[in-house]
Amino acid sequence: MSSPGIDAPYWSQDAAALSAALGSGPGGLPSEAAAAKLRLVGPNSVEEESQLSALRLLLRQFESPLVLILIFAAAISLLLQQWVDSAIILAIVAGSTLLGFFQEYRASTAVEELKRRLALTCRVMRDGVELVVPVSAVVPGDLILLSAGNLIPADGLVIEAEDFLVTEASMTGESFPVEKRPGIVKPETALSARTNAVFLGASVRSGTAKVLVVETGHRTAFGAIAARLRTREPETDFGRGVRQFGYLLIRAMIVIVLFVLTVNLLLGRPVIESLLFAVALAVGLSPELLPAIVSVTLSAGARAMSLRGVIVRRLEAIENLGSMDILCTDKTGTLTEGTIVLNGVLDPEGRSSQEVSRLAFLNAAFETGIENPLDAAIIAAGKSAGLTTDGFTKIDEIPYDFLRRRLTIVVAEDGNPTQHLIVTKGAFSNVLDNCSSLERDAVDIPLTIEIRAQLDAVFQAKGAEGFRVLAVATRRVAAKPHYGRDDEQGMTFRGFLVFLDPPKLEAQRTIEDLARLGIRIKVISGDNRFVTAHLAAAVGLNAKSILTGSDLGKLRDEALWHLAPRTDLFVEIDPQQKERIVRALQKTGHSVGYLGDGINDAPALHAADVGISVEEAVDVARESADIILLSRDLDVLRVGVEDGRRTFANTLKYISITTSANFGNMLSMALAAPLLPFLPLAAKQILLNNFLSDVPSIAISSDNVDRDRVRRPQRWHIGEIQRFMVVFGLISSVFDLMTFAVLLLVFHADQPTFQTFWFIVSLLTELAVVLVLRTHKPAFRSKPSGLLLWTTLAVAAATIAIPFLGSPGAVFGFVPLSALQMGTVIVIVIGYIAATEAAKFWFYRGKSRRGIRMRVS
Repeated sequence: MSSPGIDAPYWSQDAAALSAALGSGPGGLPSEAAAAKLRLVGPNSVEEESQLSALRLLLRQFESPLVLILIFAAAISLLLQQWVDSAIILAIVAGSTLLGFFQEYRASTAVEELKRRLALTCRVMRDGVELVVPVSAVVPGDLILLSAGNLIPADGLVIEAEDFLVTEASMTGESFPVEKRPGIVKPETALSARTNAVFLGASVRSGTAKVLVVETGHRTAFGAIAARLRTREPETDFGRGVRQFGYLLIRAMIVIVLFVLTVNLLLGRPVIESLLFAVALAVGLSPELLPAIVSVTLSAGARAMSLRGVIVRRLEAIENLGSMDILCTDKTGTLTEGTIVLNGVLDPEGRSSQEVSRLAFLNAAFETGIENPLDAAIIAAGKSAGLTTDGFTKIDEIPYDFLRRRLTIVVAEDGNPTQHLIVTKGAFSNVLDNCSSLERDAVDIPLTIEIRAQLDAVFQAKGAEGFRVLAVATRRVAAKPHYGRDDEQGMTFRGFLVFLDPPKLEAQRTIEDLARLGIRIKVISGDNRFVTAHLAAAVGLNAKSILTGSDLGKLRDEALWHLAPRTDLFVEIDPQQKERIVRALQKTGHSVGYLGDGINDAPALHAADVGISVEEAVDVARESADIILLSRDLDVLRVGVEDGRRTFANTLKYISITTSANFGNMLSMALAAPLLPFLPLAAKQILLNNFLSDVPSIAISSDNVDRDRVRRPQRWHIGEIQRFMVVFGLISSVFDLMTFAVLLLVFHADQPTFQTFWFIVSLLTELAVVLVLRTHKPAFRSKPSGLLLWTTLAVAAATIAIPFLGSPGAVFGFVPLSALQMGTVIVIVIGYIAATEAAKFWFYRGKSRRGIRMRVS
């Protein structure tokens, strides 16, 4: 695929000629040309526009099968010239869809605003000046500047590169980084062999580069694959719960509707009337506002969380955040202050050394790969001591990677053109393993077993005191133009770099707060066991519950499944092992959160049930995460967990309460239909009942949540919802049947009086049950939100008033009730509230006993 005006594949062309063909140059595109190209080729995105337009969102409300059934029923009524019934059905359809549209539009707008806060940016050259622009604004001809940790925003040709390693697993499936450099390759070269090109979706592992953008958006190789596949993302736990809930409703609908339709036809009632009644029952059983309620509740939760410094990238992640019971995290910046300082520089004897400081400063100052706080601390300390790179010229760099765990810089000293100095800095054991000698008093001596033991003792002692320790080694070699990993051999050990990153003062309290929420912290760190154990003891974790990367590598998966839940500290871990630990915890039934911000965290972030990163994380980590923290602070995360649990609790409130109330009412009508000489409610009355009962439900997203609902992880339990629906639905049906008996045996009610009386009773009990069942406590001990309370009272007032409004009530077939009948309504509703409170006490006490038995077993 090539951009307009380019005939041959771009990877087979000269960079200067290709740049000219795209209207670019050494200073990049002119700003006016870039703006014009953006209008021509469109945004740089492989996804469809994520925010639905108002019209598309409105039309989406009519995709529900239930809405389509109602429209079909209205069409039948029109054909039969039943104008009033068809108008009522269409009015209720319009009311429901507009209510859902309004709430979902507000929700989608709020979510898009949160996404814009996290939009990726990249560095480009335009008008000869380096600028930071949104990735979506990148166009063909742009010169982009890339460094370690960046996601590559488009397909392009490498113009300049220095130690530029790229991970292309998303394109080629190859997990190891590949080096990219300028050049020309043959037109027929396979994608994986195009060493001079980079592709959208890859990430920069190390080094820097300047790239000429050639393809953007759907024209990229990644975009073409995405367009062909269009596969759905893996189903989340939340999505799975909604789907299983849908199956539960469908089963209940089929049984009730077929029973009612069959009975009415056997009784010789009109086919159309029986069909409309059966359809109305199906609609009445289903919470048709569920998509809108879920969207509104989750987006309201996302807005509330954003105000507390927690940005939700995927709404479904709120449920996963609430269900999390294990949090895996590194220690730097979460358990520690994250402000690393160089506390000391020691020679092999443990004495302070200016020479080792100079060597470490050269290594850190000339490094161009992954920015990290250790190098920043070295440079800061060196500059304060007056160190500079004057007199040295960088020759080459062997970038840091997570297997070697070291970084090497090669420099030339002015006045010594025949020799180069190799300076290596990295993890103590990884550096020491490549050393064959040690410098002592300016003399190289062989590195014996005894000397190695002495060095190891210094390392362990500093680690046990809570210091992080790196090693420095050097080697002088004959000058040559390029260097590789083979040159990191036979080196001379020069000394130690000792860093201090003290634990946060509030870390122990936050860990205890998370434990009270049922969340256990597990530290996964590449650092050594001694410093990690020291920190663990300082913040209240079990310093003896430890597993090293080398030990983990020897374990079979089954053994790791057994050990992982019992281990608090995973130390000296490589990036591939992080993902393995997460999957082992998931295998044992835990919902796992992973907090990370580095390149090597991306696989684990993707594998976790909820990936959590921070605003300043590298691009690839942010894009792999579901939740972004604006502050790297576990207490911010604790607040986010509580908000997530409140949001999920309110979602389940709507589902449980509405389905139980609807199930009870529909079951009552199904049982009463064959016993009465008329239908207990007309189809239009059922639809009005269902619509009015749904109005307060929108306010559930704002409801207060009891503290005990936030103290433990929450997950979907379809069996629990089914038990809730049956228990409280049957209570509703019992009171409905009592109501029928009173109407027939005491008041000898005719059809209009019967339907009016029961319409008011059924709707008032549905409204009351919202206030009763919204809490596990007695209703008077848990305060609902003001919006939910007043909305419920307003609908209750409207329910009582409708039969007395004359024409509006008559349209629905209602008649005014006598004072005695209205008094009876109030008595029945009060009795229902009392019975529901008693049943609630029994239900949740039984649930607690079941939970205790499950924990004991």
